[in-house]
Amino acid sequence: MIILSVDYGRVRTGIAVCDKSEIIASPVTVIKEVRQEVLAEKIADIAKQKHAELIVMGLPRNMDGSEGESAENVRAFSEILKEKTSLEIVLRDERCTTVTAYEYLNITDTRGKKRKAVVDSVAATIILEDFLNFRRNKK
Repeated sequence: MIILSVDYGRVRTGIAVCDKSEIIASPVTVIKEVRQEVLAEKIADIAKQKHAELIVMGLPRNMDGSEGESAENVRAFSEILKEKTSLEIVLRDERCTTVTAYEYLNITDTRGKKRKAVVDSVAATIILEDFLNFRRNKK
């Protein structure tokens, strides 16, 4: 199944996708858009181009597992996206994904503007890899 991953942000939203066999998760792009309706349209277009069958969105939780304003924003946006795509949307805990993404970028010595441009798509890839591991272990 082709799965699209979304790391939603107020300004930048990272997108990643996996192959049909659910083995490789790859970053796709970072969308710079603050208007939710427009962002949802752009993600829906990518989902259609990639033939996505499911969307996984990172759900930002506090370190104690509670949900704050950011989680509420993701839940609200996921409803808009579901309307635009008609795809099932799974919310997945994304605690520490951005920190991990920065660690990966440190290892590859990605700095400056390039780092800022890709960190969200790397975070989306980490969310997707986590979800794929969960699916493999569930089987």
